[in-house]
Amino acid sequence: MKKTILLLALILSSNSLFAQLPAHLEGKMTYPVFDFHPWVGVAKAKVKKLKYNKDLEYKIAVDVYNGVSDSTQIIRPFREVARTFNLNVANGVPKRKVKMAVVIHAGAIRAVLNDEAYQERYGVPNPNTAAIEAMKKEGIEFYVCAQNLAFSQTDPESLLKAVDVATSAKTAFITLDQMGYTYMNVNRD
Repeated sequence: MKKTILLLALILSSNSLFAQLPAHLEGKMTYPVFDFHPWVGVAKAKVKKLKYNKDLEYKIAVDVYNGVSDSTQIIRPFREVARTFNLNVANGVPKRKVKMAVVIHAGAIRAVLNDEAYQERYGVPNPNTAAIEAMKKEGIEFYVCAQNLAFSQTDPESLLKAVDVATSAKTAFITLDQMGYTYMNVNRD
């Protein structure tokens, strides 16, 4: 019993430990656009290769399917979306030239519930709301899979207003690929 309680305490405290940056990174991170979590920052670096190229299009289709593991925290894939945007801006890409489309499916659909539906499910307001609204304001688009909504009996009206519904994640990725977007998976498997 003591081992179980100790293990549970360790697991629960690990989420707060990972929210902090390690001491060696303190003061060495920048937050060019988004700063709603310590891990969306960019470590300062002097680079000479693969810097911003005005002839390239910076279009990224981000795959988000990992669900809510801690209902009080922004899900890791959304932090990675913000970090990817920040990394490109830190690399010299003008904000207006970073085009991102986030495709949400599987367990991640619960992370885009509006506050009322999220509160009903988890007992707390949705911590992802402000982050998604901030990213949407910078032009990042969010699409949720209608197939997942149907299979999970999730009413599209229970979603955040900043999220649009696509026929499916598969058709969204095919369409975005044809539009020149580069696929990026930011989930942990």
